[in-house]
Amino acid sequence: MKPIILIVIIIVCIIIGIVALIMKRSNKKKKARQLSRSQITANEFINVKDIRDKYLYTLDGQIIMYIKINPISIELLSQREKEQLSKSLTAELSSEREPFKFIAVSRPVDISNVTNNFMSLIASTNDRIRKNLLRNEILSMSEYALSGEVVERQFYLMVWDSENNEGDLYKRCNVLKEKFNSVNIDVSILNEQEIIRLCNLINNPAYVHLEDVEYDRTITRIQT
Repeated sequence: MKPIILIVIIIVCIIIGIVALIMKRSNKKKKARQLSRSQITANEFINVKDIRDKYLYTLDGQIIMYIKINPISIELLSQREKEQLSKSLTAELSSEREPFKFIAVSRPVDISNVTNNFMSLIASTNDRIRKNLLRNEILSMSEYALSGEVVERQFYLMVWDSENNEGDLYKRCNVLKEKFNSVNIDVSILNEQEIIRLCNLINNPAYVHLEDVEYDRTITRIQT
């Protein structure tokens, strides 16, 4: 009986090993399929094929340009001036028949210009008390900005063309730019680097705290 029992045990072990190997391969294939689906979904979500000059080309065949609306301080305007600005801008945009998208994004306040100015003041003075005050002010502003409690809003217009006509799209953006400028609102058309930064700002949360870096190194790349 003992040899028979030993043979049965060996056969059972072989069967268990085969089943475990099959299950392991099945799990690998399942994970590979799940990863492939997640990559495709992310790629479709971002929908960016290429970015060149002032244009963003999408996977579904559209060309997009972006216009940045530089902020104005409406707190400095009277109620009458606010109403006049609203009416003037409405009148300028009333002739616009093609659709466009308004984008508002938040990011930590950029204090680099202020800190650079303070560093210049520190280098230009020999007063130790003044230097200490400036250093403390830089430290205080840095902690305040990095805490994430203070953010600035940035506003953009997204304009697109489904017929791959770059010339018409560029003309339309310039017309929109002139309409805003006519009511003393400064706007600018984004270039390639600025479009990449905007895409990272929207799609890559790790990018919002980065300032003055090589933008090529911050692009999120998806393997397809």
